[in-house]
Amino acid sequence: MNFDEEINRFGTHSSKWDMMEPTYGVPAADGLAMWVADMDFRPPACVQEAVEQMARMGIYGYFGDERAYRQSIVWWMANRHGWQLDPDAIFSTHGLVNGTAMCIDSFTSPGDGVVVMTPVYHAFARVIRAAGRRLVECPLRLSEGRYEMDFDRWDAQMTGSEKMLILCSPHNPGGRVWTRAELQSVADFARRHDLLLVSDEIHHDLVYPGHRHTPAALIDGIEDRLVMMSATTKTFNIAGSHLGNVIIADMDLRRRFADRMAAMGSSPNSFGLFMATAAYSPQGAQWVDALMHYLDGNRRVFDEGIADLPGVRSMPLEATYLAWVDFSGTGMTAAEFTGRVERHARIAASHGHTFGTGGETFLRFNLAMPRAQVVKAAERLREAFADLQ
Repeated sequence: MNFDEEINRFGTHSSKWDMMEPTYGVPAADGLAMWVADMDFRPPACVQEAVEQMARMGIYGYFGDERAYRQSIVWWMANRHGWQLDPDAIFSTHGLVNGTAMCIDSFTSPGDGVVVMTPVYHAFARVIRAAGRRLVECPLRLSEGRYEMDFDRWDAQMTGSEKMLILCSPHNPGGRVWTRAELQSVADFARRHDLLLVSDEIHHDLVYPGHRHTPAALIDGIEDRLVMMSATTKTFNIAGSHLGNVIIADMDLRRRFADRMAAMGSSPNSFGLFMATAAYSPQGAQWVDALMHYLDGNRRVFDEGIADLPGVRSMPLEATYLAWVDFSGTGMTAAEFTGRVERHARIAASHGHTFGTGGETFLRFNLAMPRAQVVKAAERLREAFADLQ
């Protein structure tokens, strides 16, 4: 587990690195890719061995008998999250953006409102709009540098035409780990407005010391309207496997989702199934613990660098490896501070406005890279904003 190893990903069809210059104008020669949410670390050895074993066999046919795969999910959720689940409740999708789209297709109709708490993962809005549904943004309240839910305001927004609420837990981009009390309030809000709750928990393993993720499935009074979504992809840096899980306890919801899956003719690819089965293991758990220790160090280094910039503030990370940085205190426009980051610091970071209402003064920085590169990023940002110091 050498997280300090610097791996050259240029020329590997990496979205994060090969598309950095075309997308942001940040030069490939010495730019730092801190946008797409994948890690610049090799996965656990057990995952690599699973792929190598496939290669040694040399036959890439259809995958059959998912019992071991499903049992690995059951084992992981019980041991890492205290959640006992039925293996028959698991549906495999082509990642969780696809899982989100499948939920929208299965449980809503064109014109229905779909609620998100903004700023939030930008793919939600993209698939909601593409499906012909109405995007309903419920802005999070920024209080003392962290996000809080604002149910009184949100209650007043509801019209009765909303059918679904998509929750990001832990929160991307803000890095919040929602408390059990907050999740209970989400469940109560969903019941109050007769909303199906889709809980995207893809970052649930990436939680820092002092915080604990609570699966929405452990909240009271929500099972009949809850869809859980999880994946190995963020946890183990295997996003290219395009595998996610939609987990549905309620039998009626399960039947409706199964019908849409059948109508789409969807089935997972064997590479993802082999990789995920290997990852959800004691060896994978040991790797995740080491990863979070390393990311905790990256978080501290980056936050110390941001703290030197007057008017710039990094939201305290409770989970994820995605730093959410507010530039509003600089008095600059988004074009001005983004230009300094891209042209002067030569860093590609995700633009805050793409995450919806409330994100306009922010940039999101991916910290899942060798520490030397995080140190370099902090130094470049200090130089780019040196006139403010």
